[in-house]
Amino acid sequence: MPGPVPFLEFPMKDLFAAVCLVAVLEGLFLFAAPLAWKRMAERLLDLPGPALRSFGGLILLAGLSLLWWARH
Repeated sequence: MPGPVPFLEFPMKDLFAAVCLVAVLEGLFLFAAPLAWKRMAERLLDLPGPALRSFGGLILLAGLSLLWWARH
């Protein structure tokens, strides 16, 4: 009979790795180009909600498509 499943077993391990990768990328952008990041954030504040939602949806679909491609 198998023993208890470790906390970070598959698929939690993949989710944790993905969240860590997001943190690394965010930190890299802030570390490498803080002024450019601030300018981008200011521009995002000026965009209307529907435009932000559309952009977010495109990024979401691109990310899911790339993830599917990488895993299959």
